[in-house]
Amino acid sequence: MYFREMKQFVIFYYILLSVLFSCKDKSKEPYIIPENVIHLLTADSVKSWKIAKRYNGKTRMNMGNCFLGYRLRFRESGLLSDNNGLQKDCGPSLEATWEITTSEKGAYFLKFKSDQIPGLLNQESDEKFFKILYISEDSLTLSYVHKQFNQRRRITDYMVREDVEVKDREFHW
Repeated sequence: MYFREMKQFVIFYYILLSVLFSCKDKSKEPYIIPENVIHLLTADSVKSWKIAKRYNGKTRMNMGNCFLGYRLRFRESGLLSDNNGLQKDCGPSLEATWEITTSEKGAYFLKFKSDQIPGLLNQESDEKFFKILYISEDSLTLSYVHKQFNQRRRITDYMVREDVEVKDREFHW
């Protein structure tokens, strides 16, 4: 009888410890951008970025011609543009200003501002915020919320410098 009670106690104790350790505060510190973030983003003049891969929530998205040909150009002057209008059937190009902002929790964002944003992104505001998850000389990871089909979706773009080769970019399952 003693061994049975001891075994139950050990199992209960193990479950209790598992629950306690799994309920830790999972909030992590925000990503701190490098001091030379503007240089990394613009190469001290203008720099073009392309999408290496895109996720809708946790699902990797297939990328058609518009995404594969898409380029986003950041200028040190605080202007940005994309090349959508130069591609067949990809919609108009965006011209906007950009700046780096922070949230109350210390997260860093790229804020785009343009009178084109409401029409292009089907929203009321002329500003769009992109959370900076990572930036280096060669890569830029941005996350944003997009309303689509009456649902809010978290989109994460993994971008690379325009000249970087990316294997399996088209991604078809």
